[in-house]
Amino acid sequence: MMKEHAKLMKVISSAGEIIGRKKLQKMIYIAKKVNLPFYEKYNFHFYGPYSEELTLRIEELCNLGFINEVHEKKGGYFQYRYSLTEAGQEFLGHYELDLPPLEDFMLGLNEQNSRFLELVSTVLYFEGLEKDEVKDKVFTLKSKQRYTEEEIDEAYQYIEKIRDLVTKELTKH
Repeated sequence: MMKEHAKLMKVISSAGEIIGRKKLQKMIYIAKKVNLPFYEKYNFHFYGPYSEELTLRIEELCNLGFINEVHEKKGGYFQYRYSLTEAGQEFLGHYELDLPPLEDFMLGLNEQNSRFLELVSTVLYFEGLEKDEVKDKVFTLKSKQRYTEEEIDEAYQYIEKIRDLVTKELTKH
């Protein structure tokens, strides 16, 4: 049970701090889709791929005192900040994880804004379709986001870039 929890702790540790529940969801989904060993089940939801399983794991880690979740009021909504606690760092130090180095990958994802990660994860969710069909899905399902053709092309380029990065890391590992 704790192995999957420890992986999430490693992600947060690698990223330093993750601001936003949506961002955390998208980072794990993208990592999973580029063949990193994450196994949470995802369904398509209002903001793109969403995992109830991931939400529950994060909640458990907060309850155990391994992850710090800070709620901040931002305008009309709450924003969540996630970071590893000292107890979480200590636990990770004693836990043997067979994971490729995640720091560069997670830092790179964490630098992106949630809107872009939502687009990237949506493109990945429908990657079995032709590019034109994916664009149609994005324009239909994400009409409120008003993504442009250029942004969708950027998402495809970004996916290619991170897949190359992960492939290089996995061949080293």
